[in-house]
Amino acid sequence: MSTFRDWITALTSAPELTPADDYGFFGPDSVTWRVWSYPTSLTIGFQRAVVVEELDPALVAAVDKTHEIYNRPRTRYDRTLRYFAMVAFDDSASTAKAADVLVKIHSKAIGTDPVTGARYDANDPDSQLWIHLTAWHSILKAYETYGPGPLSEADELRYWADCAVAAELQTCDPADVPRTRAGVQAYFERMRPQLIGSDIARQAMNHLLRAEVMLPDMPLALRPATLVITAFLRRGTLATMPRWMRQMSGLPTSRVLDAAARLPLRAGFAAVSLNTRLQLILLQLLSPTTVPVAARVLKRMPARNPVTTTPRAAQARLGYQLPREAHRELRAKQHQRVFGAGQAPSDEGIIESQPILGTVG
Repeated sequence: MSTFRDWITALTSAPELTPADDYGFFGPDSVTWRVWSYPTSLTIGFQRAVVVEELDPALVAAVDKTHEIYNRPRTRYDRTLRYFAMVAFDDSASTAKAADVLVKIHSKAIGTDPVTGARYDANDPDSQLWIHLTAWHSILKAYETYGPGPLSEADELRYWADCAVAAELQTCDPADVPRTRAGVQAYFERMRPQLIGSDIARQAMNHLLRAEVMLPDMPLALRPATLVITAFLRRGTLATMPRWMRQMSGLPTSRVLDAAARLPLRAGFAAVSLNTRLQLILLQLLSPTTVPVAARVLKRMPARNPVTTTPRAAQARLGYQLPREAHRELRAKQHQRVFGAGQAPSDEGIIESQPILGTVG
């Protein structure tokens, strides 16, 4: 059995880093790197994203069918967080490959929603747009609320332009991505009538708000502090969600508790942002596979070729089809297995993804 000292040593060991081949799609001067590298992003920002996503009946039907967020929440969180970090920070070839494999992973997330009776498909462009915008909006919302504050008008326009660029890695149409705050708000208003706070959505949201399920087994001496910190993260995440959304989901709406959480969280994140080593330790707790991707950015490691490109250019250079058109044969096979033969979908996408996004076990 490992000792407390062994646990601390493993947690604080510096990762072995190699330079990225290039700066990916945004680079060190981008607003995206500034916002996404702040410690609010991969904590409250990402937690908010995965919680809010569950209000989409198609998405939560897929989540509930596999039960993976309950059976292996840490692994699921780790792999998902790594993918989003790759989109923001990693080199173009690695990220384009991950996005291509993601289409294969999503090919098995198909079925019939028990609440609405409609078929769902994780590769559906509308579902992909919902996930994409919820993530980018949540990351920015957390940064504004508990980080340095709102971006300038010019920087926010750059941020949403970057969001549209990142959408080239998804099956949705980048032209459908709003380029302004007003456009993003209008999108969520259009989505509002389609969102459902069903029993399975409420169960998933409450589960994902418990940040402790994403953590490894903590030493006994640290568990009280862990419970306090995760309680603040839960309340901080809730405070960024609109009241109508919380009411729909049966979640707490206390304005007093929302306000009480803000100052401690702002102070805590500001302190963490000043210490790169501490940021990496906390990220190691939350998502070990994300550390090698984020560490290059936090340590300001130059890329071998200090240039940026676009997903479309990378896909063309590497011979990948556009995500919307990719792997049609596999997707058709999965549909036949599920809707035609009534069988479970195959796992080749999951298997192929493990060297890229981390093991599933």
